[in-house]
Amino acid sequence: MKATLDALQRDAEGLGELRLMEVCGTHTVALFRTGVRDLLPSNVRLISGPGCPVCVTSQGYIDAAIEAAASGEVTLCTYGDMLRVPGQRGSLEALKARGARVVVCYSIRDALKYAQAHPKEQVMFLAVGFETTTPASALAVLEAARLGLERFTILSGHKLVMPAIEALLADPQADLHGFLLPGHVSVILGASPYRPLVDEHGLACVIAGFEPQQLIDGVARLVAQIKAGAPALENVYRAAVRPDGNPHARAITQQVFVAEDTEWRAMGVIPNSGLALRDEYAHFDAFKRFSLSLGADYDPPGCLCGQVIQGRVQPPQCPHFGKGCTLTQPIGPCMVSSEGTCAAWFKYARRA
Repeated sequence: MKATLDALQRDAEGLGELRLMEVCGTHTVALFRTGVRDLLPSNVRLISGPGCPVCVTSQGYIDAAIEAAASGEVTLCTYGDMLRVPGQRGSLEALKARGARVVVCYSIRDALKYAQAHPKEQVMFLAVGFETTTPASALAVLEAARLGLERFTILSGHKLVMPAIEALLADPQADLHGFLLPGHVSVILGASPYRPLVDEHGLACVIAGFEPQQLIDGVARLVAQIKAGAPALENVYRAAVRPDGNPHARAITQQVFVAEDTEWRAMGVIPNSGLALRDEYAHFDAFKRFSLSLGADYDPPGCLCGQVIQGRVQPPQCPHFGKGCTLTQPIGPCMVSSEGTCAAWFKYARRA
């Protein structure tokens, strides 16, 4: 590790400020928790992008989920992080405290088991996440069809990573030199989908894992590419990421879902960036079953979560950070989620 850090320090000298973006919430937390950020050269700046699934979920989706839970018609199953995200009319946590049927699940399998055990209830699962979690949602829909679970639905909030990255790069304010590409997502995608970042945008790209050596190797390879003026697509997470990813998982996803234009928090509608259930599985679509729609996006006054997920500001620049917005009293989703950038800064570093 010391040799890699020494080489990184030498390569970074004289290059000016280097802006490298990680697009994975687990990377964001690991970079802080392991202390890797503090070991990097002072001119290497790590910027967190839209890698937290809860954080990029639009306010309209949150409000639709709260509307469904408040109606009394459904039992809403959700991951714990979604429970505390503030909506315009409270949160799922507050509804649960008032008696709404809200069940915290560790996986969509838990929601299926609940639906089996409670056949008279309309069970809705909040299906959020990137390519990593989508295959599990697809399998759950197929299993629900096999079991005849007529009262099971999902509210699909699944999103795709590459369209969001392309949307970021289309912004004139984007000023990036490279990407530390996500580990978990790449297990499914493989490396080839990222090729346009190198070929069309000329950016350094490295897929990395989550241990300190992996993180340092990833940043070191990025800086080495930039110094050489030779952007490339490298993979230092070969133990988990194959060149072609996981074709079986992608095939299952494509069997059940189809790409659609989707709203992202603060980023607007990004073409073909979300996943909707195909027509043959429309019976399991909570949007259609309960006539739910997405309202307008919204951030609480003064909350800069939408800017944080685009890498435009660091959490300490938000006027609420560490004051009105804390882990126990979050104002925005970036402080709620365990993978949120604001939560990582609050836990491990309070200053920019």
